[in-house]
Amino acid sequence: MKIIFNQAEVKQSRRLLRRNMPLAEQLIWEKLRNRQLSGYKFKRQYSVNNFVVDFFCPETNLAIELDGESHFDKTDSQDKDVDRQKKIELFGIKFIRFTNNEVYHNLDGVLQIIKENLTRPLLGKERG
Repeated sequence: MKIIFNQAEVKQSRRLLRRNMPLAEQLIWEKLRNRQLSGYKFKRQYSVNNFVVDFFCPETNLAIELDGESHFDKTDSQDKDVDRQKKIELFGIKFIRFTNNEVYHNLDGVLQIIKENLTRPLLGKERG
């Protein structure tokens, strides 16, 4: 069986993304790290197949994506995001996304929505 989570082929990319996190990701990470949000463990720049998601909660199979300006600059960017999300969801992962502006202007609201989506999956194994 092929490993689909945190594949070695994507490791360098994940490291680079962690070193160069945009401000919105840094703000969210400060609230998610060390089980600060309802006691759930989150990982940043976690890979699913060949895709890297910004944040992932293995206990609940919840992926969180933050969309910056680059996601809205090109007409095909949003289509690619939707296609990518559908492919990730095929692995039983729930996906929620926010814009950077939502994080900057309503961090508490974003965290509340994340909390509301932290439910354990009915099927599937937890990922570590």
